[in-house]
Amino acid sequence: MNGTRVLLADDHALVRAGIRALVEKIPGVEVVGEAGTGREALELVRTKLPNIVLMDIAMTELGGLEALPRVTKDFPSVKVIILSAHASEEYVIRALREGASGYMLKDSATTELELAINSVIQGKIYLSPSISRTVIDDYLQRVSGAVSPLEQLTSRQREILQLIAEGKNTKEIAAELDISVKTVESHRLQLMDRLNIHDIPGLVRYAIRNGLVSAER
Repeated sequence: MNGTRVLLADDHALVRAGIRALVEKIPGVEVVGEAGTGREALELVRTKLPNIVLMDIAMTELGGLEALPRVTKDFPSVKVIILSAHASEEYVIRALREGASGYMLKDSATTELELAINSVIQGKIYLSPSISRTVIDDYLQRVSGAVSPLEQLTSRQREILQLIAEGKNTKEIAAELDISVKTVESHRLQLMDRLNIHDIPGLVRYAIRNGLVSAER
């Protein structure tokens, strides 16, 4: 596992510092960058070309589950391990569907981090032991390939949904994404129609339930 380059993506500086300290103790592994938002993570993947990204599931601007498919599509050699406080099988399955190589709970033992990195570098899928494989298998059988309403949204619509849930208004979203206010309004109407949710509080609750933002925000 010599020369393994790791990028940390978490919007809490103290959490990143703790993970960095653990990663740097692993032989042959170096931290090549830290990102505080999903957008910053995407940019650092382009410039730092890590082997592995340790990605928080809920970050501002662009969540881990939204940044994940962009990484796996544009940089197929980069492995992503999702870090999350949520053991929900829905989150786990969505992460795996989007191309994650691992899903690790934040309350895991510190020794688990090295195990996760080793497994992923060897081409294996790593799941924290407390995530029941039986539950995941049952969930896969239930959905039987069904696509959730969230997965039916375009990447831009999911991006706008997250920004709405973070409390940004139409003009702020347009400025952040460098698109027109009319385009933002069009995307918002389309995502409302697809989700059958026609008010902002409903969109916020939906985003929280699906891990796009944290309820604490």
